[in-house]
Amino acid sequence: MPDQIGFGRSDKPFLNYRVGTLVDFLDGLFRELKLERASLVGSSLGGWTAAAFALAHPEKVARLALVGSAGFALAPDFDPRALNALNPSTLEGARALLSSVFYNRETFASAAASEQLLARHATAGDGYTIQRFVESIARREDVLDNRLSALKAPTLILWGREDALTPLALAERFKREIAGAELVVIDKCGHVPQLEKPAESNAALLGFLGGSAPPGAALRQAPGDRPNVLWILGELRAVMERRMKECNDREEIPGEPR
Repeated sequence: MPDQIGFGRSDKPFLNYRVGTLVDFLDGLFRELKLERASLVGSSLGGWTAAAFALAHPEKVARLALVGSAGFALAPDFDPRALNALNPSTLEGARALLSSVFYNRETFASAAASEQLLARHATAGDGYTIQRFVESIARREDVLDNRLSALKAPTLILWGREDALTPLALAERFKREIAGAELVVIDKCGHVPQLEKPAESNAALLGFLGGSAPPGAALRQAPGDRPNVLWILGELRAVMERRMKECNDREEIPGEPR
């Protein structure tokens, strides 16, 4: 699960970031790893990127899962300045963002979680990237409107019923516009089911992908009753690193034909 260009531990060149940038980066990753075909799971902006990649490179996508996906053009009466909330610079802004992302605000939008998000945001170095994406979204670039009927890969749409960032109506629109798409809705869940409801999300994704969890892949029991966001993200990263190590030990690349 690599960090996309401009985010996390990946390089952060000063580019005019848009979804097309991420599609090109993902295609380069496929070529570098010699992946001929793979299943894609994308959340939020990642879902938009995965869908756009499947449209641009249908021969490379076996299955597609969209989790709380963005991608449709903003409504004509939407004020693009509201998108600046995605790039918080104050504690109040961080808490407001977390409150819109998670259903369980007591756990995930607490003062401590907000401080952690703001501290991570200050050190991640992706503020420039996020701002360029905000501007691209406001310009309605690379939107999926009137394109989804061309998707051929089997598609799962996984959504939190209480998603405030990408409301359930958008999930229903994805289902209408993608032939044969399956919609799974998780109750009492916001924009990132994989964090807020990991067991239900994993069950839906593994069932759709036709696989089973690798040994040791389950998240450990969280310390205390209220795990924070960074603990969950750390656990998910550890799971993926264990999986990549197992694959490297077997000298095989996930998804590469044998």
